[in-house]
Amino acid sequence: MTTSTRGAARTPAVLVLEDGRIFRGRAYGAVGETFGEAVFSTGMTGYQETLTDPSYHRQVVVMTAPHVGNTGVNDDDPESRRIWVAGYVVRDPARVPSNWRSRRPLDEELAAQGVVGISGIDTRALTRHLRERGAMRVGIFSGATVPDDAALLARVREVPPMQGADLAAEVATTEPYVVPAAGEKRFTVAAVDLGIKGMTAQRMAQRGIEVHVLPANATVDDVYAVEPDGVFFSNGPGDPATADHPVSVMRAVLERGTPLFGICFGNQILGRALGFGTYKLKYGHRGINQPVQDRTTGKVEVTSHNHGFAVDAPLDQVSDTPFGRAEVSHVCLNDNVVEGLRLLDKPAFSVQYHPEAAAGPHDAAYLFDRFVSLMEGQRA
Repeated sequence: MTTSTRGAARTPAVLVLEDGRIFRGRAYGAVGETFGEAVFSTGMTGYQETLTDPSYHRQVVVMTAPHVGNTGVNDDDPESRRIWVAGYVVRDPARVPSNWRSRRPLDEELAAQGVVGISGIDTRALTRHLRERGAMRVGIFSGATVPDDAALLARVREVPPMQGADLAAEVATTEPYVVPAAGEKRFTVAAVDLGIKGMTAQRMAQRGIEVHVLPANATVDDVYAVEPDGVFFSNGPGDPATADHPVSVMRAVLERGTPLFGICFGNQILGRALGFGTYKLKYGHRGINQPVQDRTTGKVEVTSHNHGFAVDAPLDQVSDTPFGRAEVSHVCLNDNVVEGLRLLDKPAFSVQYHPEAAAGPHDAAYLFDRFVSLMEGQRA
């Protein structure tokens, strides 16, 4: 529950983790209370992209960069129709934004959208705690009538965990819509929205693709009703183990041999469609400085991430699947987590990270060209 009143800088606030660790600071954004999964993001820029990424639904984001909000908020960079984070944690918020595109301060935008946050805490200590103990449930409470710590901890422990959470339909569009190609139309793509970011469709539109964005509950018939040259499965929140419907749709696409591309949640859906399992990472990958190797080229990319689950697939062997041979195409060099899959006998691939990253880096933008190449090859 939140209020829409702007949090005054002197209003006390408290952050309570499910293991009993407590941090005290000041309200930032809306005054009230909120709950979610505590995660940290290592990005030093692009906080608007983070806030409006639907993949952060039901998560309280801790910014590791100490100074946040100095470029304010503009009306061009949001990745979706609203802020999706459940709560926001910063150490040293900017008092006055300074950027030629800024339209209003970040704390005003958070308050206007009812996002409860906290500032003035030791985010480095909190990040180290989450890295050692793992992502966990959390609550942020602010205002004059905050109960005692024991009561707050009990409420945090009542919050459902992220494991087993089926959230894609909560953030996806309810009605289909079309993003037209920029310039001459070359291809049509059916994009299954599991929490799609606006820049994803724009990256495809820049390459002459007309993108038909479909709800998360779209059927196979809905996908093929747009007569697609390719099918895309987006990023999104929640536990991929719950995504039985998207998995069944993807399997039908694979059976037809239509070129297929998946990002983030879409990568996990492809993993499940191929028969691999998924699992929850201890604290996940979130931020814009993650090194990933593309095993098809040997190149290392600096990439943008936002995922708390991963595919459990063998790194160093080709696997037999119901749709032919598959291999791990990308791997994180920090911890060897699977960051991409590709089929060797069908035109399908996916990556776990975000090649569309609006704030950057843009090392992986070539993946959209790879998708175009698959559609060109199929057409030929």
